[in-house]
Amino acid sequence: MTNDDDCVIPIMPWWASGLAIGLVLILAVALVQPIGFSTQYVVLDGVLLHKVLPDVDNQSSYLAATAGGWTLATYEFFFVVGIPIGAFLASFATKRFSRRLVPSTWAHRFGSMPGRRLVWSFIGGFILLFGARFGGGCTSGHMISGVSQLAVSSLIFSAALFVSAIVTARWLYGDWRNQ
Repeated sequence: MTNDDDCVIPIMPWWASGLAIGLVLILAVALVQPIGFSTQYVVLDGVLLHKVLPDVDNQSSYLAATAGGWTLATYEFFFVVGIPIGAFLASFATKRFSRRLVPSTWAHRFGSMPGRRLVWSFIGGFILLFGARFGGGCTSGHMISGVSQLAVSSLIFSAALFVSAIVTARWLYGDWRNQ
């Protein structure tokens, strides 16, 4: 269900979503460990490299330490795989599935070419993942797990993320109120 501006009308209020994330975090901490995702991409890379070129992976102490046991049969990996599957199923269950690759806001500013949108999405995702690994944690690890534990680094990260997101959005899309 959308309005004319392509803004999705939420099914769940923000506070209920926040409570749901909090409950998932409590359950994760109680059963396994705090939530974090970005390491699982390195684990996938390490496991695949170990299968294809086992001599190369042994030269990287980072991969050896991160992809310990060289297996994908972990809680964290299945949690990460479940995110797009759950999103896909939820979009069908709520009749909100869309095959549109280019949101109208992007098309208005940059054009409606899907290839361009996908390339820039990939580049943005790569930069985010690189930054997450460089910074020792991703947004879910820092903002959900770290902030809930009152970790100073996570509080600083979260503030920096919000500021940089606002600056980036204003740079990319300009002042949307004047459009």
